[in-house]
Amino acid sequence: MESVGSIVMYGIIVASIIIFSILTVTTRRILRAATYLLFTLFATAGLYFMLDYEFLGAVQIAVYAGGIVVLVVFSILLTSKPGDSSSKLTSKKRVTGLAASLASLVVLGYAIAGRCDFWSTFIKPSEEGFDMHLLGDMLLGTEKYQYLLPFEAVSVLLLACIIGGVVIARKR
Repeated sequence: MESVGSIVMYGIIVASIIIFSILTVTTRRILRAATYLLFTLFATAGLYFMLDYEFLGAVQIAVYAGGIVVLVVFSILLTSKPGDSSSKLTSKKRVTGLAASLASLVVLGYAIAGRCDFWSTFIKPSEEGFDMHLLGDMLLGTEKYQYLLPFEAVSVLLLACIIGGVVIARKR
């Protein structure tokens, strides 16, 4: 049985991930957005540590919170003034963004609900309850229905986009 402290800590970590993620995309100051992203990545590392994936948590801090955020901040400082803030969105852009977000949420929900065989492989009723080690293995493995390779492919793609942005900014 999970201890109450573990459940409370999980709730705090999840709440901080949600709050800092929302702050990351809603702030108009770009350096603050990078700082909020850093806090989100640290909280994600905390979640990995709670799942007893110490190595993955350390990699999350070293590579993403350390390397990627420093690269993002370096790109920001290279391309704009630190005090700059983005302009307010017009009403039409807000409606379009909200519609795109809701459409993405529907597609994601459909994709998750359509993978019943995926969910049935690790959600099994048992006396011990939910097995977090099996969930970690399912999400970070390399076998069928395991997502380590797409996770790393997306991180390499994001890094390439940042480097491309720096190269384009340097040409100006």
